[in-house]
Amino acid sequence: MTFFSNEAPDTLFSLRMPMVQAFGLQGVRIGDDQATVLMPANPLHTNSRGDVHGGAFAVLMDCVLSCAARAHEPARFGVITVDMSLHYVAGTRGDVVATARCERRGKSLCFVRGEAHDADGNLLTLATGTFKLVERQPPA
Repeated sequence: MTFFSNEAPDTLFSLRMPMVQAFGLQGVRIGDDQATVLMPANPLHTNSRGDVHGGAFAVLMDCVLSCAARAHEPARFGVITVDMSLHYVAGTRGDVVATARCERRGKSLCFVRGEAHDADGNLLTLATGTFKLVERQPPA
């Protein structure tokens, strides 16, 4: 398992993604077909009640599931989301930690499931997704 803590604000597990910076996502760990990503509380990502907006949960879950899909070689592969299903279980106003596990990796498609929890360990979101592995090209 590889732990990350000092990546640039627009980078998630070795890949530059501007969306990561917009949502303040922080890679915690990746490896062994798993990934963990933190989304710190941000008032710009809330709904009219002050809870984390469902769209912010969707961004977080897409990112953590896709990271788990490429957890076997994080710097070698990017991914394309083919399909993702979310189940919103509860709301929160604080930090959110998402974890995901790649359940099956084929030659190009990966099947992943994950969960998001608040600081007290309460389940907030469940997600499953299918992701296509894309080998990254070296910079020109």
